Amino acid sequence: MFLGEYRHTLDEKGRVTVPIRLREELSPVLFLTRGHDTNLILFPQEAWDELGRRLGQMPTTSHERRVYTRWIMGGATETSLDKAGRILVPVHLRDYAEIDGEVVFVGADEVIELWSPERWQMELARNREELKSVLQNVSKMGV
Repeated sequence: MFLGEYRHTLDEKGRVTVPIRLREELSPVLFLTRGHDTNLILFPQEAWDELGRRLGQMPTTSHERRVYTRWIMGGATETSLDKAGRILVPVHLRDYAEIDGEVVFVGADEVIELWSPERWQMELARNREELKSVLQNVSKMGV
């Protein structure tokens, strides 16, 4: 399970060091793709395979499956940690997430989210506004 919030800086080649605490649970093969909230998602191999399995259970005629698959799989890149614990964030993903310089890593259970600091602060403010309603719905699910 990935937890916590960490900040690191992109280098001039578009590489960023993954925080040590998050690296401990990462598989050798990783997948980086567009997120749902103008962020990026870093998937370990196991979580990526599970997502693919679940998508594969949906009919190919499903409009939702096709849209989601294009979004997640179409923007994805396979990557791995280099000897310094860095990953390369391709230009198309940096542009999508508006990441230029500092990167906020957020442990999000089975995946890691990458955010621009500005987008992350906007997301936290939005989440704060929605928290009361979300907590009511989550409690109905037994959490």
